Amino acid sequence: MASKSGGAMGTLWAHDWWVVLLRGIVAVLFGLLAFFLPSITLIVLVLLFGIFAIVDGILSFERAFSASSRNESWIWPTIVGVLGIAAGVAAFIWPGITALVLLYIIAAWALLTGIVEIIGTIRMRREISDEWLFVLGGVLSVLFGLLVFARPGVGAIAVVWLIGFYAIVLGIQRIAVAFRMRDWQEHPTSGGAPQMPHAA
Repeated sequence: MASKSGGAMGTLWAHDWWVVLLRGIVAVLFGLLAFFLPSITLIVLVLLFGIFAIVDGILSFERAFSASSRNESWIWPTIVGVLGIAAGVAAFIWPGITALVLLYIIAAWALLTGIVEIIGTIRMRREISDEWLFVLGGVLSVLFGLLVFARPGVGAIAVVWLIGFYAIVLGIQRIAVAFRMRDWQEHPTSGGAPQMPHAA
């Protein structure tokens, strides 16, 4: 039987592992600041989220440009990049928002990017192995967004901790994905990495 097909594209896709790693590190740093500094003012949290979302969006654009140069699909990382930058800009031009509005913005961003990342991974499922690890980040984002929309009336400290916990978990997942992608790049024919299809 043929193994995971599309090895050429999948291995090239793995060249972007460092972008995913940076996105994970940025998410963890943002989460740690929010989680361990719960007494920070709302405006500082808003600005921190704005920086995080914009940097995440820029890194997503970098991944989209890299994919485009290799004739791979660039649509999904571009959408994630647009959503991130839009959410970050909204935070900067509206720094006086309430905790509830900030939570809604973050929840909407998480929900939309989660859906996009799930769809993108499903479309790439023939190119990669261990796709569940890639889908996990999208699922976490969707669940976080739905949870916030379902129970928006939490206290200010709970808001900060919730955001921080989500960012840390998401960052850890992205870092794990990045190292899996690096393994594919270094060992494209071992450990279940993408391989060129062969006859059954």
